[in-house]
Amino acid sequence: MKAQFKAQTAAIALAAMLTAGCATTNGETGVNQTNPIAEAQAEAEYSPEIPAGTGYFASDSTLPFLTPDFSKISEDDYIPAFEQGMAIQQAEVQAIINNPATPSFSNTIVELEKSGRMLGRVARVFFALIGQNTTDRLDAINQEISPKLTAHGDAITLNPELFARVKAVYDNRAAMTMTVEDAKLLEETYAGMVQAGALLTEAEREQVKAINSELSTLTTDFSQKVRDATNDGAVIVDTRAELAGLSDAEIEGAAALAKEKGIDGKFAIALQNTTQQPSLPALENREVRERLFKASAYRSDQGGENDTRMILAKIAELRAQKAALFGQPDWASYTMYDRMAKQPKTALDFMEQMVPALAATQRREAAVLNERIAADGLNFEVEPWDWYRFANKVKAEQYAFDEDAVKPYFQLDKVLEDGVFYMSKKLYGLTFERRTDLPVYHPDVWVYTVFDADGSELGLFYFDPFQRPSKRGGAWMSNFVDQSDLWDTKPVIYNVLNIPKAADGEVQLVSFDWVETTFHEFGHALHGFFADQRYESLSGTATARDFVEYPSQVHEMWATYPEVLQNYAKHYETGETIPMELVEKIQAASKFNQGYDFGEVVAAALLDMKWHALSPAEAAAIDTAEKVDAFERQSLGELGLEIDLVPPRYRSNYFNHIFSSPAGYSAGYYSYLWTEMLDKDSRQWFIDNGGLTRENGDHYRKTVLSRGGTMDYFEMYRTFAGREPDVKYMIESRGLAGGE
Repeated sequence: MKAQFKAQTAAIALAAMLTAGCATTNGETGVNQTNPIAEAQAEAEYSPEIPAGTGYFASDSTLPFLTPDFSKISEDDYIPAFEQGMAIQQAEVQAIINNPATPSFSNTIVELEKSGRMLGRVARVFFALIGQNTTDRLDAINQEISPKLTAHGDAITLNPELFARVKAVYDNRAAMTMTVEDAKLLEETYAGMVQAGALLTEAEREQVKAINSELSTLTTDFSQKVRDATNDGAVIVDTRAELAGLSDAEIEGAAALAKEKGIDGKFAIALQNTTQQPSLPALENREVRERLFKASAYRSDQGGENDTRMILAKIAELRAQKAALFGQPDWASYTMYDRMAKQPKTALDFMEQMVPALAATQRREAAVLNERIAADGLNFEVEPWDWYRFANKVKAEQYAFDEDAVKPYFQLDKVLEDGVFYMSKKLYGLTFERRTDLPVYHPDVWVYTVFDADGSELGLFYFDPFQRPSKRGGAWMSNFVDQSDLWDTKPVIYNVLNIPKAADGEVQLVSFDWVETTFHEFGHALHGFFADQRYESLSGTATARDFVEYPSQVHEMWATYPEVLQNYAKHYETGETIPMELVEKIQAASKFNQGYDFGEVVAAALLDMKWHALSPAEAAAIDTAEKVDAFERQSLGELGLEIDLVPPRYRSNYFNHIFSSPAGYSAGYYSYLWTEMLDKDSRQWFIDNGGLTRENGDHYRKTVLSRGGTMDYFEMYRTFAGREPDVKYMIESRGLAGGE
């Protein structure tokens, strides 16, 4: 899945943890009535001692935009910086508690928001490198530090004295004068602490702490095992002939990977994070296709040190136990409190209404593919490893569309600079300047200064496009520095992709899917660049899980918008602009194969909900690896979809979105579908209002992209579109409207 979101970890801003849901305690303290003059004097005289940090992360970077100076950071810096950062924040929180003045918004909520600056600096860099360029040493540090960070967060959010002050401010809110953003920060801080356990008994809070600690360890272990299984699962092929169908550059890349693995004279096909693999459509050898598909689908579930099944079962059980402590029937009910959809039933009803038409589409398309296989004189019926190969043949014949004919028009640097950046200028007035004066964490990273329409500096953009063994799979966006008026900081944002890198000297071409992903991830970046908030906890992409993908998905529409496409899609050899008839074929062909393209996402989203709808007893009963497999199959089989032909985009054993962090996208993978509904409705709005214009871009920036997490999401959408979102545009765009 084109992923992600602003990466959330337990460490990156514990104030954000409060709004996301951590824990604290009972308390009925109200605001005391005191002499205001004495109150002001006590506040002025209060000067708590806060320890100072040492080392690189003790202060802001001296580089432009406070961006990290990777040339000055060593792996030995992290443990001391984490330990100091936690100690400093503990002192800051204790200072809030000890303040003799009556609890107020400024001396409690804002001070809590301001705490943990050093911890945030080290966490942002460390967890970025864990995802993007890890090492054995960083992995070991992650294993050591993650439980400590979780315990640190719990020590803050489960502190009864701290919650007493937060509650005092919250209970007095009607008498206070606050901005809309102030009120939202107070509301989310209080709700997050209650959601975390503020109203639990002391014994229950201790249980929450223990569960959180164990989840931190387990989810880190899951993520590392999946990464290792993905790297180790590369399919080894003996001869060049077995790779018939791949390009010369792809075959050379496979030879280079095999050599890197110490296997000279053979070829290795690396696994990507999804179930389907990009090489499958091109490979002519069916036996190699089957091996590649099964290596992907069965990674991490074949026994051995990288088997994740018992880990994920325990994660599901612990989440169910935690939900029960809060009086909720399951994890999904517990964790969706701050989502746009609010309740699991809303998300499930939304998805299930699409299943009948989707199942019919799967059966219809499978029949078409079987006819096409027979037409080639082949004696088998379509299997998942055949699906895309023959779907592409049908596309080529019925729509005269050939992915290989399109790829020469998509040169990566032009996709970014003449496509994504061009779109950004036309819609929002942005300009970009490449720079090479800043240290980067890997030589493949590109850096740009981003300028606003008035010529002022808006922020800094890092682009990390290529696949490598030290990087986890997928694509995502996050920040090294968040926008905040409180700190007068501008955003430093990175986009990460996993494009197979061309051999040295070869032009870097990309598939159309990666073109769309590049536009998608920069949509996330724009959401971050246009942030206009006082508080980091509400800034930019700090929004609900089922809203954050929406702005990024909308920006995919510009990848095929004629004016944009004609500016960047030029043949790398001839310079010819992509013919519009070829574009029309791309768009027409996009509605074919929705039985698989859409089906695998729906199956993954529903599988996620099944795991997180378990009661503690039901989860505990899944106590063997075989029962994990059986539960997955039963859950998918109940849907009525063709799961043997169209397995989920991620099987449970490598479903990083939902099992690789203590919360992550758990009970939230439906968000990609929910936000697609918002996306498709918004595309219709853009088309109805004239398309790629500054007026439209400025309106979208003002009503959505600049709002962060400061208002109700339905209200935000109505302010933008002037209407409620309608699912019909999504169904029509997927070509599912006909059902049977």
